[in-house]
Amino acid sequence: MAVKEIIQLGHPDLYLTCEDVKQEDMNRLRPVIADMHDTVMDFRLKHGFGRAIAAPQIGLNKRLVYVFVDEPMILVNPVLSDLSKDMISLWDNCMSFPFLSVKVKRHKECTVTYLDMNWREKSRHLEGDMSELVQHEVDHLDGILAVQRAIDDHAFAIRGQERN
Repeated sequence: MAVKEIIQLGHPDLYLTCEDVKQEDMNRLRPVIADMHDTVMDFRLKHGFGRAIAAPQIGLNKRLVYVFVDEPMILVNPVLSDLSKDMISLWDNCMSFPFLSVKVKRHKECTVTYLDMNWREKSRHLEGDMSELVQHEVDHLDGILAVQRAIDDHAFAIRGQERN
């Protein structure tokens, strides 16, 4: 389909809470999901990282996430639950600020409940990297960026210059 421009840090649309996807939206969203795939793959080639993208990052104010780790996973109207008390600290990165890393804390485990492309409800228990990734993307749907979750005012680094 097409590589979309990724909205960058500071753009006011990144701070909006997204609207739920309705079942009647699904046919219209299929080409958008293809665009999200192409955008993630293009970003990976240019920057060497990128596992997922949320719809608001390409200008669509809908609760839609595209994840590509080992295979594509589309999350429609995702909801997080069962957030573990155990937290992990990590240097988070984002396609909307590709040259900046932010040290954040995320739940080590969580469950995500979502609708798939056939409007069937699914639920997945996530741990570690996948847990933090989906939390990051759901934050985008709620208008929250990793920079707002920084653990302190020293939790910022130019990508590649992070220190523990």
